[in-house]
Amino acid sequence: MSEVVLERIYTVPLGDAYEASRKRRAKKAINLLREFAQRHMKAEDVRISEGVNQLIWSRGAEKPPKKITVLMRKDKDGIVRVMLPGEVEREEKER
Repeated sequence: MSEVVLERIYTVPLGDAYEASRKRRAKKAINLLREFAQRHMKAEDVRISEGVNQLIWSRGAEKPPKKITVLMRKDKDGIVRVMLPGEVEREEKER
């Protein structure tokens, strides 16, 4: 685990995902979240936690939430991790 350089809590609007076709809305919401994190945290490498992914997909592909509150952490390597505010950060497996 790297040293945390920047940590912020954001409420991310995901309503634009409803412009996509029904079956693609959750995937579009994930992409919107990733783009939001890249823009606001000024980083290319964004990793979304399993908890956030499950929250977005919890009501299926057709009905993702309109907005979510997430914690974003940027480490000194420039990697941004997006997680729920109460979620514990897990170690990533080496690929």
